[in-house]
Amino acid sequence: MPDVLWTAPVATGPVDALISVPGSKSLTARWMILAALAEEPTLLHGALVSRDTRLMRDALERLGASLTVEDGALRVHPIPPASEERQEPIEIHTGLAGTVMRFVPLLAALRHGDVRFTGDEAALVRPMGPVIAALRGLGVEVTEHGEAGHLPITVHGRGSLPGGPLTIDASASSQFVSNLLLVAPRCEEDLVLRHDGATLPSLPHIEMTVETLLEAGVTVRHRPLGEGVHEWTVPHGPIRLGEVTVEPDLSNAGPFLAAALVTGGTIAVAGWPETTTQPGDAYRELLSRMGGEVWREEDEVCLRGTGTIHGIDADLSAVGELTPTIAALAALADSPSHLRGIGHLRGHETDRLEALAAELTNIGARTIAHPDSLEIHPGPLHGEVFETYEDHRLATAAAVIGLRVPDLRVRNVETTQKTLPDFVGMWLAMLHTDAPTGGTW
Repeated sequence: MPDVLWTAPVATGPVDALISVPGSKSLTARWMILAALAEEPTLLHGALVSRDTRLMRDALERLGASLTVEDGALRVHPIPPASEERQEPIEIHTGLAGTVMRFVPLLAALRHGDVRFTGDEAALVRPMGPVIAALRGLGVEVTEHGEAGHLPITVHGRGSLPGGPLTIDASASSQFVSNLLLVAPRCEEDLVLRHDGATLPSLPHIEMTVETLLEAGVTVRHRPLGEGVHEWTVPHGPIRLGEVTVEPDLSNAGPFLAAALVTGGTIAVAGWPETTTQPGDAYRELLSRMGGEVWREEDEVCLRGTGTIHGIDADLSAVGELTPTIAALAALADSPSHLRGIGHLRGHETDRLEALAAELTNIGARTIAHPDSLEIHPGPLHGEVFETYEDHRLATAAAVIGLRVPDLRVRNVETTQKTLPDFVGMWLAMLHTDAPTGGTW
């Protein structure tokens, strides 16, 4: 990615805009996986088109699925049954997409042949140990080519997965549970998956996975068994989807809602579902606590800024991906903030706690990264280069701060293409500045 700077535009007045965000990255990835495992072709309406979902498409096609675009919708023809003869080795590049590096290796185990996984340089430091352990626990041979518990790896697929009882520690990421739940219906017997660990972060993402499975005709039984212990039972059987419409990405709506809080303006987000498992739905409560007025009009959620941003003490363990936007607002607040329960963010696209602490402190908001939290003390902010560490949510957080702080230069804002390919265009349009739009498969 080119090393370029983008000067975040300063708002000249209150924003007033209706925003339509594209489909949820998390839901798009889950529907694509299930569609690739389904009995019959699936038509996905509103699927996100971004770098992450293009990488997922490429991975599924390499495994034998066929994906075509029909009137803007994505038609997924499932992966054929495994060949009895061993197939030629293939390689899948995951980029920096957690859903590809952690979901697809389980699919690769259903292929009769070797599949090598690698990714961007930053992907090679993201934890993969629970994926490798789960595969080995299911009897699949895995070769680690570099540092143990990290990419690159080769999955030596045998064409099937046995299922049965399996215990993992998913304390580092809910994706280590979701990947197994998604593939479980294709196991030879019911999968009884137990998480036994110190914490279980981002539980809404697991609930999202369970909901998508339910819509695919698969009933998952979840049993909390005590402190840090959960168990899911997934029956083996067919997956049938037909047609699916992907919800808008509520996490990506966050920076736009935050813009209303920063500028004392009003933002409406179209298509906000009445009920959802998306973590982004928590913005309604969190931004209300920080000073916004939030209400609903038909299918829109609206937020009006009151001219004041309040600090917040909040447990974000279930909605960690919202942290960068909340932290950006905290840097502009009238009192300190403490964002708790987010130690698992150290294993995301970058170590988000250390990255946010460094960049917010650098522009004048003293921020302390504790092992599991961020402590943010607002102060006079000044323009500076804001590093993004190839992390899309760091880039959007910088844009929020830049609405009020002149000369904030964001390094590689293009990293937002990971989940929101036209972020800059949408941001400028919100500020009533012409900008191009786009994004195709």
